[in-house]
Amino acid sequence: MDERSPVLITAWTVLMTLLVCLNGAQGAGKTEVMPMVKAAPTAVVIEATGNEPELRKQLRSKNAVTELGTARVPFSQAPTGSYGFIAPQALGLGLVTQSPDLLLERSAPAFNAYEIHKLADGSGMVVGFIEKALIAQVTPESRPHHIRLALCSNRSDKTPYIAAVPLTKLMVDRMPVRLEPKVEDGPVVLEMDLQGTANRKSVPGIQ
Repeated sequence: MDERSPVLITAWTVLMTLLVCLNGAQGAGKTEVMPMVKAAPTAVVIEATGNEPELRKQLRSKNAVTELGTARVPFSQAPTGSYGFIAPQALGLGLVTQSPDLLLERSAPAFNAYEIHKLADGSGMVVGFIEKALIAQVTPESRPHHIRLALCSNRSDKTPYIAAVPLTKLMVDRMPVRLEPKVEDGPVVLEMDLQGTANRKSVPGIQ
């Protein structure tokens, strides 16, 4: 046998090992990159009725969020896996003007404040109450068309189901209105279009 054969075999083995490692690294790179391409979260609904504090507790557990650690913080700076509150007028203004950020508070600034969840992946959800007929429309992962959604700030006999809808799928063109015009701090309702895909790029929830 040629004396150079062992050297050639060794060189060939090293070359093949390097190629396998490189291919493996490329594959690993793809698996690391893919999770970064985040889809907007699906709406979450607790399909049970009950008192409002208990329903909020159940939804927070389902979304794996806990109370903000600071009194007030912009959504962009809030830790992932946390929730806060925002006054209805501030939320409506932020969504109508497509503000790039929302200012969250640890404690609800008013009885009719909306709750905001920042999920583990950094996306945002706005919490409210809906009527039973809307559950089947908001929960599918894909919707070919948008639906009109009335999201109430608080539970009522007409809207007893708590829901969290993705901020990036919301199109809002009007401010929230009071359910009872004469009750200043009473429940409010925010009408919006819930899109089939995330097509709002300037609202919280796009990281």
